[in-house]
Amino acid sequence: MTLEQARAYEDAANQLKQAFFGRIDVTFHEPAMRRNDRVFNLGDDPARQLAFRTAVDELVGSADFVAFAVGIRKWEYRARFSDDRADPYLPTGVYDTAMQMLLERYLDYLHHRGADDRGRVTLEAQGSREDAEHQRAYVDLLLNGTQWVPPAAFRDYLETGVRFRGKQGSHPLELSDMLARDVFEWIRSDCLEPPSRWSIFESKLYGRGDLRSGKFGLKVFPAEDIRDHVEAHRERMQRRLRRP
Repeated sequence: MTLEQARAYEDAANQLKQAFFGRIDVTFHEPAMRRNDRVFNLGDDPARQLAFRTAVDELVGSADFVAFAVGIRKWEYRARFSDDRADPYLPTGVYDTAMQMLLERYLDYLHHRGADDRGRVTLEAQGSREDAEHQRAYVDLLLNGTQWVPPAAFRDYLETGVRFRGKQGSHPLELSDMLARDVFEWIRSDCLEPPSRWSIFESKLYGRGDLRSGKFGLKVFPAEDIRDHVEAHRERMQRRLRRP
């Protein structure tokens, strides 16, 4: 999102929250929203709950943004990349591996968009130690690159540091939370069952060309045992991109 797009989302989200909760200091959070938990219970009124879900779907669909996501299948990752089987090209942690793969795709987007301004990375704050560790992993990308992207490319296209903030109010981190939940549920089904907002988020995913080698905003890893499912999804997305 650009700053202008972020402000437009925040204004629209605040209007929605005012309409349903009478205040704007509510933060969209999954899976509480789809379970009608806490403030999202809305008086245990099914009609109002449905109206809220519909309004949120319309908010996400109308928001102007490009989506990227990496889903690490932790059970497969840990089986394949234990200490004695470490991949020399990957970080040792699940979070850092996801960050690396996501930023490779974000760089492809920034390069082909052709804008002069550098990309900004904002992560959800998790604690002083965790934030410092993620900052270190990010700087490592800028200094050393990855197997596929040289370090100079990261330095050319990205700001030199990560920004951290808590998930509160109507910051677009809300969108990341909703997308992350859908990606989690989709991968949990071995990439077969679309979650509640999947069709909306799919339409926002970055993609160009054949959607290979970092040209698609969604990455599932490891995926060898469900390769057919992932390829079927990629082919469907290619057909969508080719539509006039």
